[in-house]
Amino acid sequence: MASSSVITQVLETDIWVKATWEEFLAFADDSAWEKGKFYYYQEHMRVEMSPVGPLHGSDNSIVSYVVILFAMLRNIRVVQFANTSFRKAGIREFQPDLAYYIGSDLRVPPKDNNSPVNLDQYDPPNLVIEIGASSFNDDLGSKRLLYEDAGISEYWVDRANRQEVFAFAINGGGSGRIQESRVLPGLEIALVEEALNRSQTQDDGEITRWLIQTFSQG
Repeated sequence: MASSSVITQVLETDIWVKATWEEFLAFADDSAWEKGKFYYYQEHMRVEMSPVGPLHGSDNSIVSYVVILFAMLRNIRVVQFANTSFRKAGIREFQPDLAYYIGSDLRVPPKDNNSPVNLDQYDPPNLVIEIGASSFNDDLGSKRLLYEDAGISEYWVDRANRQEVFAFAINGGGSGRIQESRVLPGLEIALVEEALNRSQTQDDGEITRWLIQTFSQG
């Protein structure tokens, strides 16, 4: 059971709180927090309980369309996981908005259970995406360091209230800004931003048709 001090602190969500792995699991496995997003890194935990409204939900869908359609039309194998927890027991856990296994050379977890993905048994996803407005600074900060250490190949941060996407290639424990995806070669980050901007005035069908036409021409 989590200590009273950790319980008090974690109620102030969207902050990192010092906690043992056992204290973290007490929250992560508690059904009272089932709507939370959980992160554990360098003996600190974070729980995000912000309401998910139309802005977040729409951006989540649009970014997903971009990745899936691009991979489909370029005949690239892709497996998507949304709001899924990935766990390296005793060391780290992360629960990004979107995560992708891209290519055929990764150990992809099966979809036959609802437990966190065991990263001692399966590979981490090679593309991770966080979508947020209030969490933006942390998405670029501590979470970026977490994903660097977790062996993620590429990390995108969607600043939802501005339709901006910051993409980073990760290599050797460090990361740098990129303007074109490395795991989806040929996909420009500016196109992802254009799709998000179009979503302000166009419906999903219009955007999907535009994406198919655009990718088919490439």
